[in-house]
Formats: sequence, C-alpha cells, structure tokens
Amino acid sequence: MFGLFKAARRLRELGVLGMNRRNAAFILDHNPRSRFPLVDDKLRMARLCQQIGVPTPQVYVEVTSYSMLRRLPQLLGDRSDFVVKPNRGSAGRGVLVLMGRDGKDYLRHNGAKVRPDALRQHFSDILSGMYSLGGQPDTAIVQQRIRLHPAFESITYKGIPDVRVILYRNEPAMAMLRLPTKASGGRANLHQGGIGTGIDLDSGVTHHAVQRNRFVERHPDTGWSVIGMQVPYWKEVLEMARRVARAVGLGYLGVDIVVDAEAGPMLLEANARPGLAIQIANGRGLLPRLQAIDALLDQPPRPVSLPRFRKAAPVPGTLRKSA
Repeated sequence: MFGLFKAARRLRELGVLGMNRRNAAFILDHNPRSRFPLVDDKLRMARLCQQIGVPTPQVYVEVTSYSMLRRLPQLLGDRSDFVVKPNRGSAGRGVLVLMGRDGKDYLRHNGAKVRPDALRQHFSDILSGMYSLGGQPDTAIVQQRIRLHPAFESITYKGIPDVRVILYRNEPAMAMLRLPTKASGGRANLHQGGIGTGIDLDSGVTHHAVQRNRFVERHPDTGWSVIGMQVPYWKEVLEMARRVARAVGLGYLGVDIVVDAEAGPMLLEANARPGLAIQIANGRGLLPRLQAIDALLDQPPRPVSLPRFRKAAPVPGTLRKSA
C-alpha cells in the first residue's frame, strides 16, 4: 500500500495528468457537450473543414443503408485505391485500407486479399454500428487514401504515420508522431504496438519514443532511428490544429493530422476525449504545460504608462514672454 502512495506522489511530482483530473478539470470544464457530436461525426468535420479552408481526405462515397450494398460494385466503380471507415468510429476500429486489385479481389495495405463478399460484409458491419461510439447504427465512408511522405519512409512499416496534437484553450500543449509497425499491423495505433514519438513543439523534432510503454530509439522493423527526426510542414501542422480547435469550440481537444506526399498536411479527425499516452511518448507530464497556458492566457493586461512631459527649460540667450 505504501508503494502505491509513493508512486502516486511521484506521478504528481512529474506533472502527469491522470484520467480523473483530465475528465473533471479539463473535459468537463472546457468542452461543451453540445459540441461533441461535431467531432464524433467525421462527415460533419469534413464539411466544417471545407468551410474553414483546412484540407481533408476526399470522400468518394457515403453508404448510409443496407439497400445500397446491392449497388456496391457500381458505387465503387473502377476504384482500387481507397479507405473504408465508420463515420463515428474511434481508435482506428473498422478502418480498412485497400491499395489495389487482383482480379475481382481487393488488396489490403499488408498484401492480404479481400473478396467482394467480404468487403460487402465489412460495410454491413459498419452500418450495424459494430465499430461506432455507443454501438449505434452508422454510415460507411469510402475515402481518399493518404500517400506516404518521403520523410517517413525509413521509419514506417506498411502504413501512414499521423501527428496527434493536444490543444488547450486553442494553444498546442503537447504533440506526438505515431508510427506504424509490423506488430501494429501497419496501423499508427499505440495500443496495437505502434510507436509513439514525442515532438518538441518549438522545432518539430522528435526527442523521445516508446513502444508498448517501453523506451525505444530505433524502429523495430526498419532499424532507423526515430529520434531527432524533423516532422515536415511543422508550422503548418500547428496552425492547422489551432484553426480546427477554434472552429470546433472545444477547449481541450486532440487533433490528428496526416502529411500526404503531394497535398501536405491534412486533417484526419478530431477527438473531444484524447487519451493520455501522449505523456509517455514525450517522457513528461502534460499538467505543467496546461498550467503554463493558463498562466499565459489569464495574465491581466499590463497598464499602459504614458510618458511624462516636463516643461521645457528656456534656451539660453532667449527672452521669456512677460506676463
């Protein structure tokens, strides 16, 4: 029991933000419930991004009913390179990345084949709410697939990295780069074995990395170092995150951004309840940064002191005007 209290005290000293405090002091106080449906709905977020000028992957098809599945071949047409995802999914569940065709079969990002009937069943599972928040009936989205930026080729395994930025009161508080690995099945998901790499907010350079909560320096599948890498378009990534946070109207927000090889930074999604693993990826607690943002934004305006003008002394050799 004493060890538990000691560990808790140590976490407080390190400024680690726990789930209870995150929920009570930041999500509850700064995130109006009325704004949650916006970030939980990818299609609504895509439309918002169009209004504020933030690039997002193009939506090709929206499958909203089971009856549309009979026309699935016609809806997909000749497309062989796309992503299927639930509109209200989370944590990457239900996302299917397809990169080509082999006859009538589709090819996944890992080379596995997906038969047409299996693809139709995946759409059906999405519509039933298997992957959605709360298990409610959902919409299936067919979306543009992001192309891997050359900067990430040496530290990625068969997938697309993304950047998670935590914003507090519209200011970036912490960021990490999530890298796909073989263990994660080519997905940028930390819980499945992906790498979380902390990013210095000022420079955009990675400085710390973990896989399954253990420190790593190199990518386990490529052998390249994941420390000291410059994230491309870093200033644009932060500005995009700020713009999204202001438009969404949530004071504590996670914004996920991908960097396309041709289009550059694009918004993937936003999260009103971002996880806390970003602290492990950065090797530091989030709480001091949140407190620093409060201190900066809550400073009272400095009083403006006007210069005091003294009465000019007469110039020697001149006469004063008599009263």
